[in-house]
Amino acid sequence: MSEDVVKSLAQAATRMLPQEQMEVVKKKNSSLFIGIPKETSLQERRVPLVPQDVELLVNNGHEVVIETKAGEKSNFSDSDYSEAGAQIVYDTKSVYNADIILKVEPLSRDEIDYLKQGQTLISALQLPVQPKDFLKKLIAKRITAIAYDYIKDNTGSLPVIRAMSEIAGNTSILIAAEYLTNVNGGQGLMMGGISGVKPTEVVIFGAGAVAEFATRAALGLGASVKVFSNNTSKLRRLQEGVGRRVYTSTLQPKVIESALKTADVAIGAMRSPKSRSPVIVSEEMVQKMSEGSVIVDVSIDQGGCFETSRVTTHANPTFQYHGVTHYCVPNIASRVARTASYALSNIFAPVIIDLGDGGGVDDCIRKVLSIRSGIYLYKGMLTNQYLAEDFGLPYKDLNLLLDVY
Repeated sequence: MSEDVVKSLAQAATRMLPQEQMEVVKKKNSSLFIGIPKETSLQERRVPLVPQDVELLVNNGHEVVIETKAGEKSNFSDSDYSEAGAQIVYDTKSVYNADIILKVEPLSRDEIDYLKQGQTLISALQLPVQPKDFLKKLIAKRITAIAYDYIKDNTGSLPVIRAMSEIAGNTSILIAAEYLTNVNGGQGLMMGGISGVKPTEVVIFGAGAVAEFATRAALGLGASVKVFSNNTSKLRRLQEGVGRRVYTSTLQPKVIESALKTADVAIGAMRSPKSRSPVIVSEEMVQKMSEGSVIVDVSIDQGGCFETSRVTTHANPTFQYHGVTHYCVPNIASRVARTASYALSNIFAPVIIDLGDGGGVDDCIRKVLSIRSGIYLYKGMLTNQYLAEDFGLPYKDLNLLLDVY
């Protein structure tokens, strides 16, 4: 038998033996380049990533560039970010060299001009209140735009909305407590009261997350609380959430008027998923409230649910109308900007980690439904049906574009 035949038989025998299973080689994670511009809105004090999470991203191989003083209003210094591994830049245009732009507020028109073709933008949506050409500019830049307020978690809920609602609900009661005091021209009442003294009365309109956490805060201080909503399922869930029975009612005008006559505080927490928040309290009802009482209209960013509400600012937060103090500042969360920034960062950092681990933005959005739920522009194509109908623009089904059916 020839030497070649022997070799062939030996190789064949080797192939028939059990072989060691080859380990699947995982795709290398993508390194992301994230830019954080300084917020330009007068009302906005939050920053999307805190230094600790910047350090986390840098340690995971990502690059972060942040505009100087971007975290200043949340009491984070440039040195905090540079020590965490971020690169500090001193002109806005340099931030927009990044592949992913992370921002709290929507872009201004000037900031859209800084965008480069094909970038990814992660920011608040708020497009229904923007002019039509605003959206067209983003489309022309072929941007992939993700609305962070529509990103879902594993349970299907909206974590950013939930977190900001918790802050707004708790803070609305603390604000009301301030304006009940003599120092701020109120009746000189302490929120909640003490033994032997009638507790302050708080009326809350709405039964969502803002209303739930306003109820928790008011009850925790010892106040008497009444909650109004036409959604009885949410009213039931609110009572289960706070862990005790509270006065609840549907929105009956006579019952509302009676409750407001004796109320010390009224909180507006009614929202509409698509348009203006409903006006629940008429001017006549406000006129019958006791002098020195306080209204905090958390719904003011959607128009407000008190007929007498008008937008105010953090610099001039209140006005008097019919002897009632009105606090109507949109974006209450910016009043506690550091806490709110931590809350946002807790959500954004894992999202960016997912984008990197998923092989980059395009690959990740094919696999991760929670991130896909926030996309309203994909490479310049409008994928949000409601926006397409409102603006009269062409609409593309994102799932078809990604071929994920």
